[in-house]
Amino acid sequence: MFEVLPAARLGNDRYELLGSPGLALGCAVGDIIRRSPDGRFVVELKGGQHCVQAAAMGPLPDAGLQTLSNLAQRFKGIAEWPHDRRLAVLTLPESTFLPEAESALDAWANTIPDARWWFGNQE
Repeated sequence: MFEVLPAARLGNDRYELLGSPGLALGCAVGDIIRRSPDGRFVVELKGGQHCVQAAAMGPLPDAGLQTLSNLAQRFKGIAEWPHDRRLAVLTLPESTFLPEAESALDAWANTIPDARWWFGNQE
């Protein structure tokens, strides 16, 4: 399985991510990454964003996606998802008060059977 993300080439196998991933862990929009010789990526510089990945066992319902979109806007971020709604990605600024965001995400997950969320770029 692989994921294609929008990125700007900076040269020397270095790229700036222009989107947060829905599957890959360890990075978010704005990060500067480098492709290593084995084909993996290494984050050279963090771009100052939190990447939140969310999913459930089936497609996420419209109401659940709207709630995520509203939540992202509340924190001055963005929410995105593919047309099949299998997952959602929220990009939140580094300045986001995480306990408040975590509480809101937990409340969201409690409204959708088998829904889960996690920080995709936290260590």
